[in-house]
Amino acid sequence: MSSTNSSQFQPITARPMPGRRTGIVAWLRANLFSGPINSLMTLATVALLAWSISHAFDWAVARAVFGAHLEACNNARGLGACWGVIAEKGRLIVMGRYPDTEHWRPVIATALMLLVVGASCMPRFWNRWLPLAWLVMLAVYFTLMKGGMLGLTEVPTDQWGGLPLTVMLTVISMTLAFPLSIFVALGRRSTMPAIRTICTLYVELIRGVPLITVLFMASFMLPLFMPHGVTIDVLIRVIVGITLFSAAYMAEVVRGGLQALPKGQTEAAATLGLTYWQTQRKIVLPQALAMVVPSLMNTFIGMFKDTSLVTIVSLYELTGALSLALNSDADWRPFKIEAYLFITLIYFVFCFAMSRYSLWVEARTAVSKVR
Repeated sequence: MSSTNSSQFQPITARPMPGRRTGIVAWLRANLFSGPINSLMTLATVALLAWSISHAFDWAVARAVFGAHLEACNNARGLGACWGVIAEKGRLIVMGRYPDTEHWRPVIATALMLLVVGASCMPRFWNRWLPLAWLVMLAVYFTLMKGGMLGLTEVPTDQWGGLPLTVMLTVISMTLAFPLSIFVALGRRSTMPAIRTICTLYVELIRGVPLITVLFMASFMLPLFMPHGVTIDVLIRVIVGITLFSAAYMAEVVRGGLQALPKGQTEAAATLGLTYWQTQRKIVLPQALAMVVPSLMNTFIGMFKDTSLVTIVSLYELTGALSLALNSDADWRPFKIEAYLFITLIYFVFCFAMSRYSLWVEARTAVSKVR
C-alpha cells in the first residue's frame, strides 16, 4: 500500500509564471504600465518630457546665437538663447573685478588650491607631508592673489572676486570650521558645566540668526568695537563669519553622530585604560563621523552655495560678479538667463563632485565596518 501511494503521489516542480519576468520589458510592465491609470500617467509624462526637451533644444541650440554678436542676439530675443553673453562677459563673471592683465594669477592660484584639496581627499596622500603642502599652497595662493612682492602688482582684497573667491572662501572656511565643530560638539557633551554652557550658547546664538546677519555684523559692526586705528581686512572678517556660522551647524551634525554611538564603546575604552582624548581620537570620533558623512557633506555643499551672500559686503564672488558684469552694461543686460545658466553649471559641477566624493566615503566606511 505504501509503495502504491509513493508511486502515485510525486511532487510536481512549480512551473514558471507565463511571460517574461526579467529584462527591460518586464521592468516597464511592472513599474510604468501596470494598469490603465499608470499607463496613462506614464504616456502623459513622456509626452510632456518630449515637448519640454524639444522646445529647450530649439531655444538652447537650434535658434541660439553662440558668437558675441549683439545685433544677432537682439534679433533672436524670445526665440533662441544668446550664448554670446558668455563669450563677451565670461571673463568678468569668472574673475570678477580682478585686473584683466593679471588674470593668470588667480587661475594658477585656484588650480593649485583645488589640486591640494583633491590630494587631501585621497587616503594615499594622508601622511606627515600633507600639512606642509597646505601651508605651501596657502602661502603661494595669497602671494599670487595679493601681490605686492616678487615683482607682482598688488591687488587689494576688495577686487578679488568670481570663482577664485568662491573657491577660496569655501575651502578655507570648511578647513577651519570642521575641527572647530568637533571641539564644540565634544564641548556640548562635556561633564564640565562651564564648557557645556559656553558651547551651547555659541551654537544656539549662531543658529538663531541667518548668515547674512553674521556677515553684516562681522563687516560693519565689528570695526566699531576695535581700538582707534586698528582695522581688520574685510576678507578676513568674512572668512571668520562664515567659519563660525558653519561650525555651529556642523557641530550639531557631529553631536548627532556622537549620540548615536553605543555607550559600550566608551566603557570598553575605559576598561582598556585609554584617556579621554585617546578614546575620542581612536574609537569615538572615527565611528561617529562615519555615521554622519552625508549630513556633513550636505553642510559643505550648502556652505559653497552660501558664499553668494558675501555680495552684501561688496565682495563679488561668482553670483555677485555676474550681476556686476551685466548690470553695468545695458546692452547685454537682457541676457541674464543665459548667464545664470552658465554659473548654474559651474555650481552644479562642484556640488556634484562633492556629492560623489561623499558616496565614495560612505562606501569606503561601509567596507571598513564589514571588515
